[in-house]
Amino acid sequence: MPELPEVETTCRGIAQHICRQTITNVFVRQPRLRWPVAETLPDILIGQTVLSVQRRAKYLLLTTQNGTLLIHLGMSGSLRVVTDNAAAGKHDHIDIVFADSVLRFNDPRRFGAVLWTSEPIEGHALLKHLGPEPLLADFDGAYLYTLSRNRKVPVKLFIMNSHNVVGVGNIYANEALFMAGIDPQRHAGRIALARYERLAECIRTVLTDAITQGGTTLRDFVNSDGKPGYFQQQLRVYGRSGLPCRNCQAPLSQARLANRSTVFCRFCQR
Repeated sequence: MPELPEVETTCRGIAQHICRQTITNVFVRQPRLRWPVAETLPDILIGQTVLSVQRRAKYLLLTTQNGTLLIHLGMSGSLRVVTDNAAAGKHDHIDIVFADSVLRFNDPRRFGAVLWTSEPIEGHALLKHLGPEPLLADFDGAYLYTLSRNRKVPVKLFIMNSHNVVGVGNIYANEALFMAGIDPQRHAGRIALARYERLAECIRTVLTDAITQGGTTLRDFVNSDGKPGYFQQQLRVYGRSGLPCRNCQAPLSQARLANRSTVFCRFCQR
């Protein structure tokens, strides 16, 4: 599934092509996504200019003068800017056409979403209850420490909860906890402030590194220019169960938390 770094990579990739461009046509080939695509979407969008492309959590927000197009990539979706008149493929469900390019939404599993709202985007039902962005200043160790008091949930699940902080998916939770030296099974409420300060720093570092590398490609994600991400080559624990820890060389352990694979070092993480 595309996570925050992949979505941010997509956001940056498409923004340079479509910002300040006017939509000339819209083709909806498959409206049955996670939620039905509005039949009126072409009528709504044609003639509007994209004023900005932003990301909130794993949602892409294309702002126009009349409202916002909210896009979620689901489990296997991608957005690509097509400039060579390439014919649409089997899973290319929506084309947003500009004078010199096409923004093409592809989603083999159809768990993604393309939704329109003319209301203030911050009040949208899918966004209003989300936690802070991990790359912004209002996310820090003090925030995590205060929120976690008396919480018995494992710290890995605590930081993966989008109501607490957005964008820390399974891969990046594994990596950040290893970097911070924290056992992912440890109760969130039993971690000290200094360790949460370290964890917040590590979350920011891991996500920033992944964005720099263009996102992590495991199965389906392809970014806006068709190039895969290379962060997977730097993974320290995720997908490496039984292999030597990069710090102490002991075999990495694996557990299941909320049915998610959790890889950690029982010597380096406590």
